[in-house]
Amino acid sequence: MSSKPARRIVVAVPTYNEIETLESTLARLEQATDDVDIVVVDDNSPDGTGDLADRMSMADPRIHVIHRRCKEGLGPAYLHAFAWAQEAGYDYVVEMDADGSHRPEQLPRLLARAGAPDAPDLIIGSRWVRGGAVNGWAKHRELLSRAGNLYIGLALGLGVKDATAGFRVYKTASLPKLDLDGVDSAGYCFQIDLTRRARRAGLVIAEVPITFDERVAGVSKMSGSIITEALGQVTTWAIRDRLGRV
Repeated sequence: MSSKPARRIVVAVPTYNEIETLESTLARLEQATDDVDIVVVDDNSPDGTGDLADRMSMADPRIHVIHRRCKEGLGPAYLHAFAWAQEAGYDYVVEMDADGSHRPEQLPRLLARAGAPDAPDLIIGSRWVRGGAVNGWAKHRELLSRAGNLYIGLALGLGVKDATAGFRVYKTASLPKLDLDGVDSAGYCFQIDLTRRARRAGLVIAEVPITFDERVAGVSKMSGSIITEALGQVTTWAIRDRLGRV
C-alpha cells in the first residue's frame, strides 16, 4: 500500500521593523511544526530585519527570504508570497504575523482543519468563534473589532465571524479563483477583500478558534482611522455587489 504524499506547506511572514520578534517567532514556529517551510517577506526594513532574516536563512534551509524594495503594505507582501509559493509548488500557504500576536503553537490546529474531509480552501484562525479569544486588549478595542466584523459579515454576506483575521491557511490550487491580479487592497482591507473574493468564488471557508495576543514589541499599525477607512470600503463593495445583482 502506497502512503499518502506529504503536503508541502509554507508559512509566509511579512516583516517591517520586526527585528525584536522575528527570531523568537520563527523558532517557536519550527518547534511547533516540523513539516513546514518559512518565507520571510521583508519590505526593506530600516531596522535590519531583512539582514537578520538572511542570516537565519543561511543557517536553516527551511527559511527563505524575499526582499522587497520599499514598504507597500501587507497586501502586496502577501500577494508576492502567494505567487512565490505557487511557483515553488507548495500545496498550502499560511499567513502569519511576525510580531508575536499569532501563536505558532496553534498552527497545527489550522493545518489539521485543512486536511479534513471537506478540504476547505481557506481556513481562518478566528478570535470571534466559540473558543476564540484575545489576550491583552482593552475592552473597547474588542468591542470595536467584534462590531466591525459583524457589520462586515452582514454587509458582504460572508458567513464568517472574523473576516479581518490575519492567521490563515490558503490552498494554493484555489488562489487563481480569487482573481488576485484585481486586488488593490494594501492594509487592513486586504483580509476582508480576500474573504469576500473566496466567498464570491464559491470556495469552502472554515474558521478555527485561536487566541490572539497583543504584540509583544514595536508599535501597532492599527488605528481608528484605518478601521473607519476599511468600513467605508466595505460599504462601497456592498453597494457594488447589490447593484451588480440588479
